[in-house]
Amino acid sequence: MDEKRYRKNNEPKAISHSHHSLLFLYIILFSSCWVALSSGEEVVGYGYTIESVSVNLPGKWLSANLSLIKNSIVYGADIPHLNLFASFETEGSLRIRITDSENRRWEIPQEIIPRQNNSPEKKIQHHAIQENLLLSHYNSDLLFTLHDTTPFSFSVTRKSSGDILFDTSPDASDAGTFLVFKDQYIQLSSALPEHRSSLYGLGEHTKSSFKLTPNQTLTLWNADIGSVNLDVNLYGSHPFYIDVRSPSDDGKVSAGTTHGVLLLNSNGMDIVYGGDRITYKVIGGVIDLYIFAGPSPDMVMEQYTELIGRPAPMPYWSFGFHQCRYGYKNVSDVEGVVAGYAKAGIPLEVMWTDIDYMDEHKDFTLDPINFPLEQMKQFVDNLHQNGQKYVLILDPGIGVNTTYETYIRGMQADIFFKRDGNPYMGVVWPGSVYFPDFLNPAGRDFWSNEIKIFRDLLPFDGLWIDMNEISNFITSPPTPLSTLDDPPYRINNAGIQRPINNRTIPATSLHFGNITEYNFHNLYGFLESEATNAGLKNATGKRPFVLSRSTFVGSGKYTAHWTGDNAATWDDLAYTIPSILNFGLFGIPMVGADICGFSRDTTEELCRRWIQLGAFYPFSRDHSDLDTRRQELYLWDSVAATAKKVLGLRYQLLPYFYTLMYEAHIKGIPIARPLFFSFPQDLKTYDIISQFLIGKGVMVSPVLESGATSVNAYFPAGNWFDLFNYSNSVTVDTGKYIELSAPADHINVHVHEGNILALQGEAMTTKEARKTAFHLLVALGSTGNSTGEVFLDDGESVEMGGEERNWSFVRFYSEIVGDMAMVRSNITNGEFALSQKWIVSKVTFIGLGKTKGFKWYELQTSKETKSGNSGTKTSFNRNGELHVLEMSDLSLFLGEEFKLEVKFSM
Repeated sequence: MDEKRYRKNNEPKAISHSHHSLLFLYIILFSSCWVALSSGEEVVGYGYTIESVSVNLPGKWLSANLSLIKNSIVYGADIPHLNLFASFETEGSLRIRITDSENRRWEIPQEIIPRQNNSPEKKIQHHAIQENLLLSHYNSDLLFTLHDTTPFSFSVTRKSSGDILFDTSPDASDAGTFLVFKDQYIQLSSALPEHRSSLYGLGEHTKSSFKLTPNQTLTLWNADIGSVNLDVNLYGSHPFYIDVRSPSDDGKVSAGTTHGVLLLNSNGMDIVYGGDRITYKVIGGVIDLYIFAGPSPDMVMEQYTELIGRPAPMPYWSFGFHQCRYGYKNVSDVEGVVAGYAKAGIPLEVMWTDIDYMDEHKDFTLDPINFPLEQMKQFVDNLHQNGQKYVLILDPGIGVNTTYETYIRGMQADIFFKRDGNPYMGVVWPGSVYFPDFLNPAGRDFWSNEIKIFRDLLPFDGLWIDMNEISNFITSPPTPLSTLDDPPYRINNAGIQRPINNRTIPATSLHFGNITEYNFHNLYGFLESEATNAGLKNATGKRPFVLSRSTFVGSGKYTAHWTGDNAATWDDLAYTIPSILNFGLFGIPMVGADICGFSRDTTEELCRRWIQLGAFYPFSRDHSDLDTRRQELYLWDSVAATAKKVLGLRYQLLPYFYTLMYEAHIKGIPIARPLFFSFPQDLKTYDIISQFLIGKGVMVSPVLESGATSVNAYFPAGNWFDLFNYSNSVTVDTGKYIELSAPADHINVHVHEGNILALQGEAMTTKEARKTAFHLLVALGSTGNSTGEVFLDDGESVEMGGEERNWSFVRFYSEIVGDMAMVRSNITNGEFALSQKWIVSKVTFIGLGKTKGFKWYELQTSKETKSGNSGTKTSFNRNGELHVLEMSDLSLFLGEEFKLEVKFSM
């Protein structure tokens, strides 16, 4: 291999020129503090020095061997020799991996999250500058620098601006900032520019703020802790954040410049965020750090999901409205709910059942008394005839029962994971249970087979997998003297340093390949999601819909998510916005919260306000707990009226939601987005917690307080148009808060100028909505240009936008020049849209500026050109200016390109 090595014994160590002048002073300062560290109580670690460096001359990677400065016994002995390996995975992502150079350690297997192997044959071109120990990529803005100090450190900066993105240079007086690497305690710390750095992510937690606030510890250890609990570890683990920077004083860093950071590690951890520093404290594995260059939030998401996997496409029907409850008594009860929605005229797409349908809470069974098979088959058949769907719940625990066929098949296949050589027995809803091992290929086959057997009996449409953190109703005693069941460093589990074995699976349990639960714990729900996705795809031959409570990095490849067990309180209503935005960042765009609240009794006012917000969650479902007040939307007249109104708008927006799903699937960009995704240069958007965007230009501004009849909403610069009444608009030259009327039956939803929305008609199901004509809403921009797009397919094929080309993609462009406005379409694969006979029957222009009236239009298609001045409807503002122009009675085939020009009087 063509490389050169640098060793201490042969030549002086290479020092970055940028640190030359400060090095001597730094060593003096460090040495003065060393006595204090050494003379006081034992500290957690002392850091490492560089022993040797290898640089691949074509510049493909940089590798450094590190030696321990001094041993510490706090949390166990230090690993004496480490290897650091830095490489560019792509031009937009830099990987820094640090591990034991002498012994192989646990890390996430390649087959779970594939990564590059950094072979010398790779085509990415890097170059290393020998004298500075730098690594860069000719087409990347990222620069890696290895600092040969005592202790050593590394940093990642932007070449374009010099902005430091990640900097492990320690504070010599604080051992908590040193690199520490022990068998069960790894510490990595980076400084941050406190007043320019805005961090988002690092979940799963329920938080009152979307932006991370300083002086908090964020614990990652999957646990069955209800999302009603603030600031504690919940069901999923996502050690990923984005950092949105405010502008630098020298003007080199623009506002909104964004990068992402992932620590790809499945072990439990505490992440301490102090505002000016972030420190990881991990109880195993390796350091596998990824820096994503951005520099926009969208680009960070593309780079991140390129690594972890793009989000799975969701079926079209899953964007309809869903109804569920824990506690439906029998088939008649569930049928009555479906009938109640129909009678009230409220759209209902999917009916769900919780564990009530099961025979003694056993998976893949039906209660023979309350949910007998024949009645359930008839119920599901009726749903399907109405264009509706059915989803049921599964838990991972398989009841230990020698007459239970699923249990028998599991034992015969030997697919339950073990402790002390026998299947581990936990306790969940059925009583004593064993848990399938999804690391075992036979375990995945078992699960897929059980799904198929059950679906052959009852043709459900989707699966909801719960309790998969794993939840356990008992806490098994630890293995004596085991540091797996009782590790030396206690993460802040449940906010009280609760033992990691509490109400879950003992860490000494073994999975396939002798992998310990200690290392695998946070991955269980991920692999169950993968197996469920594959099993459902195999059973139906269609695009699967899976909803999982537990998630990990990359779970979005297989599943949607809901935010878990919230409560019917106004605070919980508000907390859903940061939670949903976070999961968009985690690569799981199909996310929602239990509308009207899961636990506690809801109220009419709270439920009314919650459906106003929940109608615009990507995943929209009403769900409630056993023995709480019933909260189906038709039970109160005011809630029913509001539900019809807001779900009516949601169903009009279904093509928009679905197109955003396509964008998420091919690029990883969330459906629900923080405002700074579209307005990164507006610093005020960094702190918004009570509003969000759907896509790039539809803003939702809900009421989140009891008794409120107005909302103080922030509007970034530009013209914004009310989607319930196009004649109402808000215009701001620079971003500002505007007090909006929000009577009891209303939520404010606005579209920003420059967007074109392809809408369809309201209907009771998505199937019926898809049969209605399209309506183009053109929000003309002050710059003169507007764009939009719509993705079209059958909504259920396994592939979304695949090579079979049974789909269409239509882009819309509009501009206004002088007294003329124009909108045109550009189509990819128009044949599919033509085969469905979709038409555009109406085009509405809003934001017409200072026009005084309409004169005529000209419409061009491939078959004809026609013009006229009839079939239009106009409305004017108080200044006598034309505000809205509606052109109806059109019959434009969506699958054919067209151009529509309109002339105005000025």
